[in-house]
Amino acid sequence: MRTSLSVLLCGAVSAPAAAAELDVTLQIPQLDVAEYHRPYVAVWIEGADQRVAANLAVWYELKKKDGEGTKWLKDLRQWWRRSGRELQMPVDGVSGATRVVGEHTLHFSAGKAPLPELAPGQYQLMVEAAREVGGRELLKIPFQWPIAKAEQLSAQGSAELGRVTLALKP
Repeated sequence: MRTSLSVLLCGAVSAPAAAAELDVTLQIPQLDVAEYHRPYVAVWIEGADQRVAANLAVWYELKKKDGEGTKWLKDLRQWWRRSGRELQMPVDGVSGATRVVGEHTLHFSAGKAPLPELAPGQYQLMVEAAREVGGRELLKIPFQWPIAKAEQLSAQGSAELGRVTLALKP
């Protein structure tokens, strides 16, 4: 393993700071319904001004004929209004197919797409799910950037989402 060192103007040598990491674990619950469709899900970060700082993931039906799956992205109402309608799908490294029932973990490193370097401040992880012939749900998890210490924050969904956990690592 190779470590790069940088020389400061004063001549001191120091190792570069490690990049912060975010792990998002979200649960898609098993629902006892007559007609089940996998939910569309959007995961993004908003700043205190409610502007999108980063789109992290968008799961939708990719295999629909003629890209028809994108037509239903507007059912992710908050994400669509804030960012989605301005995107040309698919987005490399962000968009993907809907997921099955269960727990799914996404890993992001600061400064690497799709997570840019964020300015210091207050942010919210936003997770929105919408399901055809089903409901909608939006969960928010507030956090501070830069990350001062490792911590785990979570929110509990009540219908379309189960527990969503945000693990922060400096």
